[in-house]
Order: sequence, then C-alpha cells, then structure tokens
Amino acid sequence: MSTSRELAQKHLVPHFTKKGAWHTDALPIIVRGGHAFLYDIDGNEYLDGLAGLFCVNIGHGRSDLAAVAASQMETLAFATNWGFAHPPAIEAATLIAGFAPGDLSETFFVSSGSEAVESAIKFARNYHVARGDEGRYKVISRNWSYHGTTLGALSVTGIPKFREPYLPMLWEGTRHVPNTRQCTSPAGTPAAELSCVRAIEEMILAEGPETVSMVIAEPIQNGGGALVPQDGYWQELRRICDEHGVLLVADEVICSFGRFGHWFASERFGVVPDMITFAKGVTSAYQPLGGVVIRGQLVTELFDSPMGSYVHGSTFGGHPVATAVAVANIIAMRDEGLLEHVLATEGYFRERLQGVADAHTCIGEVRGTGFFYAVDLCADSGTGLDLSPGQESALRGGVLGGFVRDARVTIRPDDRGYTGLSISPPLVADAEVEITFDPPWTQELMSEEAKLELGLL
Repeated sequence: MSTSRELAQKHLVPHFTKKGAWHTDALPIIVRGGHAFLYDIDGNEYLDGLAGLFCVNIGHGRSDLAAVAASQMETLAFATNWGFAHPPAIEAATLIAGFAPGDLSETFFVSSGSEAVESAIKFARNYHVARGDEGRYKVISRNWSYHGTTLGALSVTGIPKFREPYLPMLWEGTRHVPNTRQCTSPAGTPAAELSCVRAIEEMILAEGPETVSMVIAEPIQNGGGALVPQDGYWQELRRICDEHGVLLVADEVICSFGRFGHWFASERFGVVPDMITFAKGVTSAYQPLGGVVIRGQLVTELFDSPMGSYVHGSTFGGHPVATAVAVANIIAMRDEGLLEHVLATEGYFRERLQGVADAHTCIGEVRGTGFFYAVDLCADSGTGLDLSPGQESALRGGVLGGFVRDARVTIRPDDRGYTGLSISPPLVADAEVEITFDPPWTQELMSEEAKLELGLL
C-alpha cells in the first residue's frame, strides 16, 4: 500500500515548492495542530513560526470555531450574495466596520487575499469611470511587494521571479517604485523628502495624474523582509494621493486582524486609506475568506452614478460558513485580548530574536514589529562580510529549507529581495513559546554535506 508521502508526491501538486523539496522521504505530512504547534504523521512537533502563512492568528485546535462552522452548515450551508444577503455576512461586515479606521464602513467579501487585491483594482477602476475619469487606470506599486497570484494581483506584485513566467500575459498598467528599504535618504530626513516618497509623487506626475487610479502598499511590507516604514511615510502617501485624486489602498492581507497589535495596521500609522484588503487572519484560516473594506462615500458615489453597480463578483464571496467563522474568530480575539497581548509581548519577542542574532555571526539584521519579523543572513556579522553568490545560491536552493526542517520550526526561508527567514507565529504565542533552538546553520552544528554545499570545506 502506498504511503501518504507517496500518494502526495503522485497526486498532489504543491504550491511554490520545488521538486527537490517535495519528492523526498522527509516530506512532512502534518496531521494535527494545537496552540502554536503542528504535529506530523511521524509524531514530530513543530513550532508554527509562520502561523500557517501569517494567518492562524488565534492558534491551532480551536474547537469553538469548528463548532460554529458545523452549526452554520446545518442551518445554511450556502447562499449567494448576488442580490441576497444572509445573517453571517451581515454580522461579519458590521463587526469589521466597527473596527476599521475612519469612514471605511462597507465590505466586499471574497475567498482569498489575491481576490481581495483583484477586487480593489477593479473597484478603483469602476469608481473612476463612474466619475467620468475614464483615463485613470494605472496602479503604482512598490518593488519586491507581494500582492497575490491572480493575473491582476500579480500585475501589481513587484517580485520579478513571480512575474516573469507569466509575461506577456500580465496587465501592463502597473508602475513600480522603490520600497522603504530602498530609500537613499540619510537618517533623519523629513518624510516628505524621503527618496522613496518622492519617487511615488514623481511617478504620478510623470505618468500624468489623470491616468493614475490607485497607489497600493502594505503597511509593513513582506517582500524584502518585514520592512517597517519611516515615520511619516504613510501620512505622505495620504497627502500625495489626496493632492492628485488617486485612491490609496492598504494591502493588509497579512497586516490586519492583530498581527501588529491592531485590527488594521493602518491604525498603527494613523492613516485612513480609501480601501483596505484583508484575508488570512479574519478567520484565523479556519475558513477561507478575504475582502475589501471601502470608504462608504466611495461606494455611495459608485452606486449613485449611471454605472449603478460594482461590476464584479464571485460565487463564494461572503460564504455563510466562512463569515460565521469570521464573526466567532473576531469576537474571540477581542474577548481574549489578543491584540493587547501582541502589543505587550512584541518587545520581548524582538529582544529574544535579537539575542539569537547577537549569539550567531551568521545573522545580520533583525527587522519587524508586532508579531512579524525577518532575519537577514550573512557570512559574518562581526566583520560585515556578506554571503557569497555561491552561498546565497546554496541557501536559496534548499540548504536553508533543510536547516529549518531539522530545527522543527516552520519559519520561512526567503529570497525575495534578501536572503533570510520570515518569523511570524500565532498571536497566542507567549514567553513559553520561544525559538530556543541552536540554529543548525552554524558551522559547529552543520552537516558535512551542508558545509560542502556552502563552500565551507
């Protein structure tokens, strides 16, 4: 009889996974989760250092959320939101409106973060056309930004290796500008004078403001490694967009629902965007759900225009089971004080990561905030020696992934603009849930095979 691994390798097509990592006898088969941990078919325990993919905010194994899903299935398993409404979607949208910043009060539900970004692009276009601004179609995004995998969302993504396989199919209306790590301005430069801020306004002016529909950015950018913006950066984006009639979209698929100690990370930076995209943590991944929360006035203007509707939809958008779970998840997070826990614990979290970095010269910089960090790898932090091209290639080619599996931690090897690791555990993690392992990528613990691949022998 075939094993689970053999059946997976024969019949299951993996996501963003190379053949060498998939077709191996060591392929983990995860069968159970609890709190901040995962367990595989062989009984091994893994610290879920990535909260699934930045989404299992409330932690694994919540029977209360499972019970809500089962109860909703028994009552109303499905009904479309096309011309109809149902109580779970109404309640979820109402809760989200209560937590969203400013006048963001109306939610369009979909099933994923990619669909949420796709929906924001389409809403912005519909809105401008409804106002008579048919020429506004271009989107400004940032280098190394990740906004999703649908062709529209991928068009505004700024990661070359994700885009290149699909050229020339991608929409050509995106213009990419430097991200916050690519700012060339010296420390202490006023926000309005930062090179990465000026680049956005210069791009709008170069393209013609009358052609630009929206600017999209993550409050803390994932691609490039947990890029926290400079003080005043988001206020400047708001000013620039207002001045030129451009919509400002905060992509919070990762950033919302507590990862940074607020329901929406835009709150942390004191800015009200025109739209916020979300997914992942809204249900803590117990059901697939995403959406766009939109300023009410924008929806009113669109509906009151000759266009009369938002010309977009999907079968499962606002699914009753998914929205019921979202309601239960949001209420539980609120009542259990998870956002307060993140704010109270983020300093300790960073301190412990910095301690690991200080103890190992293979770690360069630790970046991030809240429950979302990135660790840059280097050859020797003491001497400032960077990784050689061969070492970077070996790490990115699978050596680093092997190290992470050996450590029994599901942190993410990352090569999008840097070589390092993403670390972002469930929000229930606390001082008892630490990265206490000795990293097996230190030379003292490294296998001879790994040393050979890294050119250390």
